[in-house]
Amino acid sequence: MPEKAKVVLAYSGGLDTSVAVRWIQEQYGMDVIALTVDLGAQEDLEEARQRALEVGALKALVVDAREIFVQYFVWPALQAGALYEGAYPLATALGRPLIVKLLVDTARQHGAEAVAHGCTGKGNDQVRFDVGIKTLEPDLRIIAPAREWGMSRQEEIRYARKHGIQVDVTTKSPYSTDENLWGRSIECGRLEDPWEEPPEDAFLWTRNPADAPAEPEYVEIGFETGIPRSLNGEDMDGPDLVARLNEMAGRHGVGRIDHVENRLVGIKSREVYEAPAAVVLHTAHRALEGLTMTRRALRFKERVAQQYADLVYDGLWYSAFHQDLLGYILSSQRAVMGRVKMKLFRGQATKAGVESPLSLYSKALATYETGDQFDHKAALGFISLHGLPTQVQARAQLSALSSVEVRSRIVPPEVQPE
Repeated sequence: MPEKAKVVLAYSGGLDTSVAVRWIQEQYGMDVIALTVDLGAQEDLEEARQRALEVGALKALVVDAREIFVQYFVWPALQAGALYEGAYPLATALGRPLIVKLLVDTARQHGAEAVAHGCTGKGNDQVRFDVGIKTLEPDLRIIAPAREWGMSRQEEIRYARKHGIQVDVTTKSPYSTDENLWGRSIECGRLEDPWEEPPEDAFLWTRNPADAPAEPEYVEIGFETGIPRSLNGEDMDGPDLVARLNEMAGRHGVGRIDHVENRLVGIKSREVYEAPAAVVLHTAHRALEGLTMTRRALRFKERVAQQYADLVYDGLWYSAFHQDLLGYILSSQRAVMGRVKMKLFRGQATKAGVESPLSLYSKALATYETGDQFDHKAALGFISLHGLPTQVQARAQLSALSSVEVRSRIVPPEVQPE
């Protein structure tokens, strides 16, 4: 009897991917290899592996990718200052290209002709998976059961029950969630109404700020080349540092994000996130950049940060453009080193102090007290040259070319006293 064709499925252990194992076998007649990737999600991975075997997977593999995830995906995004639309730290979006790489590698190792994922037809993840897979291995076939089968959530649950698939879900489960070390996303249910405040049962990582400790907590973060290396003077590897900071900041209600987001597929979606460590580290990183980078460099990097966030969100991790942007980002971080003291209090993470051996701040130049070394006389020449083009243009053009209405808005008419 000839060997069946094989497909490697990105398996989370949830409803969609558990049903997908059986559905792929029925619809495509293929053996399913379930691949579960550990990115630091708070769940029982061994339980997920056993569940995959119970629902019919030929093999069930678990890969611990936490260190790789933080070092090669999270830290570059932090160095870039990448926040999608200024709010979302890109936790799910950063995890997808790593899962894609491991899917493709596993397919090659096991001679699979296809890979599969549990993405729906209206989300961003389908783009991230499909584009990434086809970039790394154009000949691999992609199967997306949830995009193909057209079942509602209730129909999936009935399908699971009919086929004896044991999943911890009911028709009353209110939210759809995804999580890794860098953050947790929550959507669906009552959250689909942007007017309604997120209910407390949506949150797992963060305490309600109203119930947070009455006293602030301070944490000192040490950075090297824009990468956090220590907490309160203790050197830590990436996953441990992020996990520790998630716990500390979450205890103070830090890291809740409520965002109406512009999805890549063209719709607006209300997304709620918990990202305690990401919020603290992005705030601290920006503070240290402000101390160690010039004004022009900071302004330009803001534009790069937006481009980088869009690129990650849009699933273009494995593009040449990403390599180009990352080259600039890594160069920009050479002097971003030092310590940032952060204050965690009632849902807020604020800078309490910052220092760097490569600081561009000079008290001798900034002070108004004794010891001031700034050359005040030099300001006269600077102001004259800085304003010269505007003065020349005003004399030569403004009066002659500006309409009365526009000119009145630039130079308001004289205000007469009553």
